[in-house]
Amino acid sequence: MMRAMTDWNFMTAIIVVALFALWKLEFAATLLNLKAFPAKVPDELADVMDATKLDQARNYLRVNARFGILQSAFSLTVLLIFWFVGGFSWLDGCARAIAPNEVTAGLVFLSSLFLGQALLSLPFSIYETFGIEGKFGFNRATPKTFVLDRLKGLLLAALIGLPLAAAVLWIFINVSHAWLWAWAVVTGLQLVLTWLAPSLIMPLFNKFTPMPDGDLKHEIEELGKRCGFPLDGVFVMDGSKRSTKANAFFTGFGKRKKIALFDTLIDKSTQPELIGVLAHEIGHFRRGHIKQRLAAGIIQTAAIFFLLGLATAPTGHFARLLFDAFGVSKISPHVGLVLFSILLEPVSKLLGVVLNAWSRRHEFEADAYALQVTGDGTPLASALKKMTADHLSHPSPGKLRVWLDYSHPPLLERLRALK
Repeated sequence: MMRAMTDWNFMTAIIVVALFALWKLEFAATLLNLKAFPAKVPDELADVMDATKLDQARNYLRVNARFGILQSAFSLTVLLIFWFVGGFSWLDGCARAIAPNEVTAGLVFLSSLFLGQALLSLPFSIYETFGIEGKFGFNRATPKTFVLDRLKGLLLAALIGLPLAAAVLWIFINVSHAWLWAWAVVTGLQLVLTWLAPSLIMPLFNKFTPMPDGDLKHEIEELGKRCGFPLDGVFVMDGSKRSTKANAFFTGFGKRKKIALFDTLIDKSTQPELIGVLAHEIGHFRRGHIKQRLAAGIIQTAAIFFLLGLATAPTGHFARLLFDAFGVSKISPHVGLVLFSILLEPVSKLLGVVLNAWSRRHEFEADAYALQVTGDGTPLASALKKMTADHLSHPSPGKLRVWLDYSHPPLLERLRALK
């Protein structure tokens, strides 16, 4: 049976208060974001949005806001219940009872939590996809596609996640300066997966078809040459298989860069608009944003693993406080990994504020680059307005929501900057 945790320490109080504070902050941001929705169509969007479309966007925002509040409240409640009935200690005991060694016990523990979370979140994913997105005309995924996506995700998690987790746990159990070696292994795998994703992983979920010869492909190739952007291919992705929403992106390293456009984006955009969008994406490359973000991610991962080392040190005072806070007696890497991730969640949110502000600045710089190389910001502005209207996005989101979550600047700010 699960043993209820009754011994509180100051670490317990800090984590509980931080989790509740984070939830309340998100709740406040949601309410203020609803309040910030404009009563009439902004002048800048008058050519792509009418009052009916604006009402649809407002309703879409309200439905998603209620759904988000419910989902976050449910997740926090489940976490607290599992925590305070001694669930982490109980699950650790079960894993050790059926596993022959520490690494295997760790994999059982982590896999059980992963699968449990996946099952609990499944009803929310189903409702979001077929309820909300379906109601507003965005969803095109069939139940078969939905199920296959989840099964493929689980298979990839097993094929990639289990060996990686086993390696990290073995390192923390057997190697000195474990955090440094674990960081090196994880970073190396991330770089390899980034290299392999376009050719091995992404095609498991979407079909990438080489763009047929024609004016659009020629213009894209000319844009790449003009910008010094080496292209290994231009592809059309079947985004319409799952959603009506549109996007574009590029992948790959070095001289093996590929541009992929959603088929929905091609269907809804003019050729100048597509060139403007791609010039923006190339702007991220030419301004060094990709390398900067990659370097920042590697440094952030190093800091996380260093702190994880403190949180799992068998004789460490910090580790003892953390494990006592969750009612777990035996300090171990696999339990410490989970407990530390819970402790880190509020900190990650605050760090995300800084990273999002940095990302928004990058978006302005990429817009400016697109304006520079095309000589006209109107097509890019038109594409951004169409996507906002088609996606029923918030035209002028609340400042707190932008501050917390937006990696891209609000549309109206981008339009004014492009002028």
